[in-house]
Amino acid sequence: MTAYALAHLQPPATLPEEVFTYMERIQATLEPFGGRFLVHGSLPEVVEGPLDGMYVLIEFPGMENAKGWYESDGYQAILPMRTDNMKGTAVFLEGVPEGYDPAATAAAFRALQNP
Repeated sequence: MTAYALAHLQPPATLPEEVFTYMERIQATLEPFGGRFLVHGSLPEVVEGPLDGMYVLIEFPGMENAKGWYESDGYQAILPMRTDNMKGTAVFLEGVPEGYDPAATAAAFRALQNP
């Protein structure tokens, strides 16, 4: 099942050179794991609630690929270029299968709350 790496980043007003180097090198770390950017560098249009920062969304063929990329020597070598220069949070998310039914998820959550 498709998996995603989502980062909420809060860049400083002026990006240090290390961040540009990180951006130039990240693609090569994604390719062995089938990762591809879906969102990168665009400012969100906020429609609800407060937002500070920007988002990056990377798609992977599966959770093992996402975790393998993050833990890889190639990515770990460049990761401090970003984490040392900007605040942020990164998470992995598993996608939903074809034909996903949100009503079934609501029913399952309801059953957990009302055993």
